[in-house]
Amino acid sequence: MTSHLENLPPIIDGRQSETALRVQRGTMRLMRERFDFCCYAEVSLASGRRADVLGVGPKGEIWIIEIKSSLQDYQVDKKWPEYHEFCDRFFFAKPPELDGDIFPEDQGLIVADGHGAEIIRNADEDKLSAARRKAMMLRIARMGADRIHQLMDPGPSAI
Repeated sequence: MTSHLENLPPIIDGRQSETALRVQRGTMRLMRERFDFCCYAEVSLASGRRADVLGVGPKGEIWIIEIKSSLQDYQVDKKWPEYHEFCDRFFFAKPPELDGDIFPEDQGLIVADGHGAEIIRNADEDKLSAARRKAMMLRIARMGADRIHQLMDPGPSAI
């Protein structure tokens, strides 16, 4: 007998490299263990952009972390400044082997592997407006609930 769990969609959508997934895992562990943040991966924003990691803190603070797995990955990305309007703090996260000097000095920086992470440079705080925070929290809550629902009930085609 086949379990319905075998038919669930993969959490990883195939767009992330193995390096990026390791950085994601370590970054999310750091956020949970050190800062008591709950994190989401691959969060669609109202702008149409997608945040690699979005963390929500115990006081409702929102941090976005953009993962860069290689020099080329960083060089081709021109969209990262747009993330600032959707968070209180913005960070880049990188693997240990990637040179940290390529990242702007005025942006937060995290170094991470599959086991954990450290903040190398803290991000400046730029608090969201109340209206933007409310919209973000609603988006995050609905997305989280929808992801859980899809895991619990993948739909009639999967039964």
